[in-house]
Amino acid sequence: MPVRAFVFPGQGSQAVGMGKELAAAFPVARETFEEVDEALKQNLSRLIFEGPAEELTLTANAQPALMAVSLAVVRVLAREGGLRVAEGCALVAGHSLGEYSALAAADSFTVTEAARLLRLRGEAMQKAVPPGEGAMAALLGIEADEARAVCAEAASGEVVEVANDNGGGQVVISGAAAAVERAIAAAKARGVKRAIPLAVSAPFHCALMAPAAEAMAKALAATPPRPPVVPLVPNVTATPTDDPEEIRDLLIRQVTGTVRWRESVAAMKEAGVDTVVELGAGKVLAGLVKRIDPELTALSVGTPGEIEAFLKTV
Repeated sequence: MPVRAFVFPGQGSQAVGMGKELAAAFPVARETFEEVDEALKQNLSRLIFEGPAEELTLTANAQPALMAVSLAVVRVLAREGGLRVAEGCALVAGHSLGEYSALAAADSFTVTEAARLLRLRGEAMQKAVPPGEGAMAALLGIEADEARAVCAEAASGEVVEVANDNGGGQVVISGAAAAVERAIAAAKARGVKRAIPLAVSAPFHCALMAPAAEAMAKALAATPPRPPVVPLVPNVTATPTDDPEEIRDLLIRQVTGTVRWRESVAAMKEAGVDTVVELGAGKVLAGLVKRIDPELTALSVGTPGEIEAFLKTV
């Protein structure tokens, strides 16, 4: 029997129309989208299914939207296939906002709680830095330690830090716009293959997000996580935990901290996982897992067809 980890995508995986087939095919998926709409007092599902894309991409919309699609998949697997998270996987993990999806899947938050926390998180992250003052860039063909050295060299008293260690030679940096530009130049001088400025609305996962971390500290004090039914591999430490106090602390630190995805995948393998199943929109995480460790089986489950094929293997 495969030992599975369920993983949940982050921002950038959103696309207009995601989850639409699910909602059409499965009543429990429809109910999940309706629950998120009710929690936010907004017809988010219509925005998810019909767009416009620029509105869906707004951080405050994209974060709860991606969680809604992931949790719709989780509930379809449980209702249609009898595959519940507690028995179906050994660990859960998520990329940035996906950590909230993972915790909701593992009954640490309700869907309503996760939707409201992610709406607040998205708004707080957006407000933390005025538009145009921050930037992010993907560096390809570099490992995290060298990227940290590049950031240190380019900082000149400004913030520029490793935001995501995605593995497979892909590192995302984040910080003040001018410092990110200097880091791109420094990376190219070191022979980095490509440095791509990212079209993001704020510099996530760096020290400039401190105001958003404070907002999440207050929100998570009011809505603390419960013990998850299976351990979480957190972004901040990449060490599995099911301690709700530690999880709450790590969710606060995650706002300014590095998403240690490469190390998270290594931790899953070390814990005996041989199959990583991405639940929700897109195929970004499955692709990263394959690059990080080709020995792991990685698959994406987000459409009715993918759910049907996956349930046949369970």
